[in-house]
Amino acid sequence: MRQKNTASIFHNIDWITVLIYLVLVTVGWMNIYAAVYNEEHYIITDTTQKYGKQLIWIVTSLLLAFIILIIDENFYTAFAYLIFGVFLLANIAVPFLGREVKGSRSWFRFGDFGIQPAEFMKFAANIALAKFLSNQNIKIADYKNTFITLMIIGVPLIIIKVLQDETGLAIVFAAFIFTLYREGLSVNYLLLGFLAVVLFILALLINNLYLFIFIIALCAAAVLFVKRSRKNLFVIAAVGLIACSMVKGTSTVYEHMEPHQKVRIDVLLGRGTVDLKKEGYNVNQAKIAIGSGGFWGKGYLQGTQTKYDFVPEQDTDFIFCTVGEEWGFVGSAFVIILEISLILRVIFMSERQRSPFSRIYGYGVASVLFFHLTVNIGMTIGLAPVIGIPLPFFSYGGSSLWSFTILLFIFIKLDSHRLQILR
Repeated sequence: MRQKNTASIFHNIDWITVLIYLVLVTVGWMNIYAAVYNEEHYIITDTTQKYGKQLIWIVTSLLLAFIILIIDENFYTAFAYLIFGVFLLANIAVPFLGREVKGSRSWFRFGDFGIQPAEFMKFAANIALAKFLSNQNIKIADYKNTFITLMIIGVPLIIIKVLQDETGLAIVFAAFIFTLYREGLSVNYLLLGFLAVVLFILALLINNLYLFIFIIALCAAAVLFVKRSRKNLFVIAAVGLIACSMVKGTSTVYEHMEPHQKVRIDVLLGRGTVDLKKEGYNVNQAKIAIGSGGFWGKGYLQGTQTKYDFVPEQDTDFIFCTVGEEWGFVGSAFVIILEISLILRVIFMSERQRSPFSRIYGYGVASVLFFHLTVNIGMTIGLAPVIGIPLPFFSYGGSSLWSFTILLFIFIKLDSHRLQILR
């Protein structure tokens, strides 16, 4: 029976998910070709160009997917912590052994190709998180377990930010909060995180502690007017004190940020006069490119903003601009629907799992993909700061494509095992 199940493993795969993956990768490759199109090097398989190199990454990604599917599913649970440890060490080592790329020493270089360990840390952390939380004796509501869980997420975040100065890839780990919420983490943590972000933004916009205290006092008065109680009074006083402390500390945090990080926040919030030829250039050109596409787009390979390199990083972080300009609103909606369909499919698959490990891992996959999608598109249209994270399965880059492929296909493998159990 075991041999029969092993022989027929490919019949148990969720082919809908695989199909969406293949369409995304193919459409992404077509847009990379359009983003860096060169009439002198028009052959799409030319490996001296980015689209030719991306083809190599696509082929090797399919090979990785095949290898993942033939490996026994118990491998991922048995070696979860080892995988986490290996990639954690790789991320610690890369600042010392790697090469500097665009001001960040976070790459291992092998000839013309580079590998970024931080990308692979996402699936490694997801495996470790699923392993820990799937233990029958673990209740995430306990403070000790919450601390360990946050350490699994926080240690890679700190290493990637501090040692590699990769803010975008570090922030991605915050996406796992959605997984923790599904597994029983109090909604208060989500609310506190949301309020902290709101306070940070308001503190930068208002920039006046006394005015901020006045606003909090008005809100407190409104709450007390609706429902007066001693408990509410103490809660409001505590929240007000914490809020004022955060507001006061925001200026300190802001002043200690890197200059380019301050600029990105100022551009996003519209603080001061933004020079469209300098700090506001990227987002402004991205908006022009997307807006110029109209409803139907200018046509494939007809994008002027793309063709004349007005949009920086148009094949990686700003790949969505190519879609917007050449494919218009219709093409942009198609890409977003594809990405959302994949996320919803992963959530649906997660809910049907019989193994807690598989369910938790699946929600981790959905959380990471959702964060990348919203932030990447958000920063191209000026709704999120430019932090440099790729659009899943779409942006140019071997490390991101490999990491997303591994992240997704491990879950596809775990899901296929669920079908074996049902039989």
